[in-house]
Amino acid sequence: MPTRDYQSASEMMDKKMIYIDGLATAKEAVETMRRENVDALIVKKRTEKDAFGIVTIRDLINGVVIPDRTSLEVNVFEIMVKPTITIPHDMDVRYVARLFIRLDIWEAPVEQDGKLIGMISLSKIIMNNVLF
Repeated sequence: MPTRDYQSASEMMDKKMIYIDGLATAKEAVETMRRENVDALIVKKRTEKDAFGIVTIRDLINGVVIPDRTSLEVNVFEIMVKPTITIPHDMDVRYVARLFIRLDIWEAPVEQDGKLIGMISLSKIIMNNVLF
């Protein structure tokens, strides 16, 4: 049986990270996602000691579509997840995938030396994986 080479989160991640202010509307978030072709946005910190948040397609479904609200009446801070889980840049993608499944999340920012350096998702783990 062939052995699998170690693959880190930073090898699988997308370096493109798009930020949004928590006061932006859900409509603005979707417009940004469309324009940038991403499924998640990092919500900016309000202060240096604050935590990053994340708003995903799933959050938009749960916070706008299902409760039948308009995208103009919902602000990002109302539907985001904060603090966001961050993935260490050197974590093996097998463990990233297990963590995502256990936490029922699809994507998260990758962190190195206290800085966000990219986004990793379940789809990136498959699409950027040399085993597939």
